[in-house]
This record gives sequence, C-alpha cells and structure tokens, in this order.
Amino acid sequence: MEGDQRMLWDLTTMGRWKKPQLDLWKPDIAEEIYIGNEVHVRVPATHTQQMKENLFQQNIPFKIMIEDLQILIDRSSASHSKARAVSLETYDYTVYHPIDEIYEWMEQIKDAHGNLVTHHILGHTYEERPIFYFKIGFPSAKTKKAIFMDCGIHAREWIAIAYCQWFVKEILNQYREDPLLTKMLKQVDFYVVPVLNADGYVYSWTDDRLWRKNRSPQDNGTCFGVDLNRNFDSQWGTIGTSHDCEVITYCGPSSASELETKAVVRLVEQLQPNVLMYLTIHSYGQLILLPYGYKYFPSVNHYEMTKLAERAAEKLKEEHDSIYVVGSTAVILYYTSGSSADWAADEDIRFSYTYELRDDGEYGFELPAEEIKPTCEEVFTSMLLIFDHIDEHYLGPLEGSAVAVTSASLTFLSFAVCIYFALMQ
Repeated sequence: MEGDQRMLWDLTTMGRWKKPQLDLWKPDIAEEIYIGNEVHVRVPATHTQQMKENLFQQNIPFKIMIEDLQILIDRSSASHSKARAVSLETYDYTVYHPIDEIYEWMEQIKDAHGNLVTHHILGHTYEERPIFYFKIGFPSAKTKKAIFMDCGIHAREWIAIAYCQWFVKEILNQYREDPLLTKMLKQVDFYVVPVLNADGYVYSWTDDRLWRKNRSPQDNGTCFGVDLNRNFDSQWGTIGTSHDCEVITYCGPSSASELETKAVVRLVEQLQPNVLMYLTIHSYGQLILLPYGYKYFPSVNHYEMTKLAERAAEKLKEEHDSIYVVGSTAVILYYTSGSSADWAADEDIRFSYTYELRDDGEYGFELPAEEIKPTCEEVFTSMLLIFDHIDEHYLGPLEGSAVAVTSASLTFLSFAVCIYFALMQ
C-alpha cells in the first residue's frame, strides 16, 4: 500500500480500457469505461512509473490525485487514537471508529434514550458477527410508517458509517426543539443499520483499508467476498457486475445469497407496505441517485423523487457550498444491477435514494476525518427537507391535535353562551 497513487485521466484517444487487474475506483468495472470518461484508479507503487510512461506514450492526459494513500490511512488511524474511550458524553463523532466502539456506542444510545430507541439484531454475518440496528420512534399501539437506512454496505466507505452515527445523534438531540422531528418520531419509525457489512468493515481496519466486499468464502475458498450492493434481487447479475469471485463487483452465486442481504430483505418485507423511504449511504462522488442502475427507464415515482432530490441538493449546498448532482444511477454514474436501492424501488417503496457522500475525487475512499463534520451537517440538512416533504404529503395530522382544537373551541363557546345568558337576564 505504501507509495500507492491514484491517477485520473481522460480516455479521449484510448478506446475501451481492458486492464481489470487495476483497482478501479470510478467507475468500478472496466466495462463502464468509454472514450471521454473520467477514470479514477489506484496504482501500486511498483507500477506507477510504468503507468505514467504508458499514458504518456498514448497521449492520454492524467494527474496524480493522491500521492501516497498510506499517508491518508495513517492519518485516519492517528485521529482515532485520540478518542478510544466510549461514553456518550465524550464520544467523538468527528473521527472514524472501529466496530467494537460503534457497538458499545449503540448500547449506550439505547440505554440513554430508552423512551425512543430500541436496539435489535438484524442478523449475523459469515464470521458470526451480529448486525445491529436501531428502531427510533415513539412507541405506538398502531402500525407506524417506516424509513429504512443502511450504511456501510461497502466496507471501505467509512464516511457512510460515520454519517449513520451522526444521523442518530442529531435526531435524538434535536427532536425536542424541532416540531418536524417530533411529529415524524410520533408517526414514523426510523430503522438505522450503522454497519451492514460488519465483517468487511473489520477487515478494512485490520488487513486491507480498501476492502469493499463482505468476507464469505467463494469458489471453494479460493477467494473471498461478495459485493453486497450487487446481491439484491433486482435484475441480479445482469449488468454492471461480475460473476468472477475475485473481482470487487462480484454479485455472488445467486441473488440474496449473502446473510447480510437476506437480513435486510427479511426486515423490510416484514415492514411492508408501510416503508415510505429507503436510504442507502455510500461514498464517494457527491451524488443523490435515483433508481435505476440497470436501465434508463425511470421508476414510477421518478418525477417527484427528482424534484425533491434537487431541492435537497440545493438545501445541502447552503451549508458548506458542496455541489451534489441528482439523477438516475444509470444516467449520471454507471450501469449496475442488484443494488439495495433498486430492490427497494422494485418493492414499491415510494422514495428510494442512494447518497454518495464526499468527496468528488480529491480523497475518494480516504476522506480525512476533518471532513466528517461538514459532510454530515450538509447531508443531514438535506434529509430534513426530504422529511418535511414526506410530512406534508404523506403523514396526516397528529392524533389529538384536532381534538385539542375542538375542546378549546367548545370551552370558548360555553364561555360565550354563559355571558350571553347572563346579559339577557
């Protein structure tokens, strides 16, 4: 890893690139590289000079975006070393945390906010780690609507996991003073999975910072891992994926073959038809993506989702001037099949968004810890706008609000009648 560089170049004269052994970051499969596309790729230090010479010979413009990835990795580790003790009073949301600290944090959140938060096991991984999730909302005897959020489906996308923690913190810290959040929590339950790909996330801390997949053995143990965001039953294995288990976009031996995927499907299907929105959090690219990835044809709710996402992107920009691009995955990113967001749309969930967080290329998957806070602030602000739209159009008035108005009116009416009769006497 030390000395590895990431390069960007414009394929203006080269035609389709046929070097699948390179670690492609954007796009993530060679088949999606065409003349004129911008490509991000990690180059091993031992091959950097040869790569440069080849690009010069082909007259392909390029630039070095990250001189040495190991420096960024070391910085992430150093930032974490400042905050190992886990308590809600001192928990640092501006550094990346390993999974044991995240799970301890979840326990403490549950204990501190028992009126709103329950802590559950979604399922288990191949390496027998629990996958935990929060259910956040006021208890109700009636069936409530639901919003589901998965984070960390790709192991190396640490900012996605950091955002999930930030999201939970902000919901719990703000709802008392925020009428919108108070109403949402009374009518909607938030289901938040901070680390869906638990095995892969641990592996990205211990062995390979840029690991993407889970860790289930494949092809009789000759290789490991399935890309969980290619494993859902949404045109599974048809486009923008690989059936080669050594490739990072390997879709698995069959749809929903992985324990993590099965666990998500099981819970969401139990909640249907009450799931209003599915959010899946990723990095990088600064995009708000709509279904679909496997076709250009839009989803049923495409127009409303697009207009809402555009407003959310405008709101997001107000925070730190970040620009997020809105559009369908196949149109503005690349073709892909088997994603959780597309599966959610196929399940008739009205709103299904993929957020690709910071940045747009300077750091890629190695987003520095100092970028966590502004990233989370701007994205949370955009989601509040989306929640406001859901409240306005899909949630009714709170129970008791009409009764309260009626009671007040009756009290006033009785008072007026009494005065009238007193005057008449």
